[in-house]
This record gives sequence, C-alpha cells and structure tokens, in this order.
Amino acid sequence: MSSLHIEAESDQIAETILLPGDPLRAKFVADNMLEDAFCYNKVRNMLGFTGIYKGKKVSVQGTGMGMGSASIYINELITTYNVKQLIRVGTCGAIQDHLKLGDVILAMSASGDSGANQVYFEGMHYAATADFDLLFKAYEAAQRLNIQTQQGSVFSTNTFYDDDPQRWDKWERHGILGIEMESQILFTLASRFNVKALSILTVSDHIKTGEASSHTQREKSYVDMMKIALELA
Repeated sequence: MSSLHIEAESDQIAETILLPGDPLRAKFVADNMLEDAFCYNKVRNMLGFTGIYKGKKVSVQGTGMGMGSASIYINELITTYNVKQLIRVGTCGAIQDHLKLGDVILAMSASGDSGANQVYFEGMHYAATADFDLLFKAYEAAQRLNIQTQQGSVFSTNTFYDDDPQRWDKWERHGILGIEMESQILFTLASRFNVKALSILTVSDHIKTGEASSHTQREKSYVDMMKIALELA
C-alpha cells in the first residue's frame, strides 16, 4: 500500500529513516554509505532509498524545503509506513559567535514560525523538543566517532529571505544556535504520533558574518552528520 506522495510498498521502508531536505543528499547516502540500497520512491523526484548499514535496515527520504513540504512526508512515513524513528539530517545558518562552519548541532528543541503549529494549538505556543533517548544516543555515537557536536536549540522558519538585518538578534540573545526550516514540525508531529525524532544539523553558513562553506567543506561535514545518524539505526 502506497501513500499519496510515496510509492513504496508497505515493507520497503525501515523503522528508522534519515530525512535530508535535498533528495540528492538522500541519493548520496544510499550510494556511498548503505549496502544493497534500492530506490523506493521517485514521485515528484523526491527520492527515497532503503539499504543496510552495519547489518541493520535503514531508509533515507528527501523531504524538500520548508515545514509544509516536510510535514507531508513525515505524516505519510508515520501513518502509512509505520516509521518509528525519524532523524532530520540538514543544514543551518549559525547565529552564535562561537559556532564555525562545519560544526554539527544536535538540536534539543526547535522554536519557529510554523503556521501549522499555530493552528494545531489554537494560537498557543508548543515547546517542540527532540526525543531524549535519540538525542543521548546521538551524543554518545558522536563521542565514539570523535566528532565534536554542539547541543542546543534551533529556530525553524518558513521564510528563507527577509530584509530585516536585526531579525535574529532576539533569538541570538536567547541562545538559539542556528536557523533552519524543518525541525519544529518534525518534533511536533513525532510527539503527536508518539514516535521518536531528532534533528542533526551541519552549519553551512554563518548568518552574522556572511561566511559560507565550500563544496569540499560541506561534503566532509555532511558525512560526519550522516555517520552519527546512521549509528542510531
């Protein structure tokens, strides 16, 4: 049985899935980090793959950019395919001075401007948080792999471009590490459906300084992030 946007058979998707925004990043993981990987989804070119990592079945599915797109795939993966652990692997823009390009962030919680959350909670504010078990295991995995991580809160926005140069000042003052586009709705839906979710992010640019990673830097740091996520399978 397939869903509206995923054409996989019911048994083709693993209980643990990685969720990059970019479908080509999903293909990179399948081609370079999984064994016996096969493509289960090409609908709208939002590629999804399942393969084997250290003897365990694991899937990786592109979600597109923004909480509207991501929520469609998160909903269908949980309700149609019974996915139990969802791990976002994406990028973010840093807003704290101590963060560097290529740093890996384990997101403990996600503030944001999701219109969906405003509707779900009738204008009240829901604290969208990661699953502690996944968060702790990811931290332990990073220690084993000698990958340094930063732990803290992020902000998920649906507006990538904005003309206000002081837009993120209040969030910086309150300790938000970085800005991205999907974690808030991931954590909210995971809680709603009683499954586990985590967001692992790589700093691809620094909003305050204007620095941005080169292709080579991004490739190495993305691999570090993926290694941590795959250990959770």
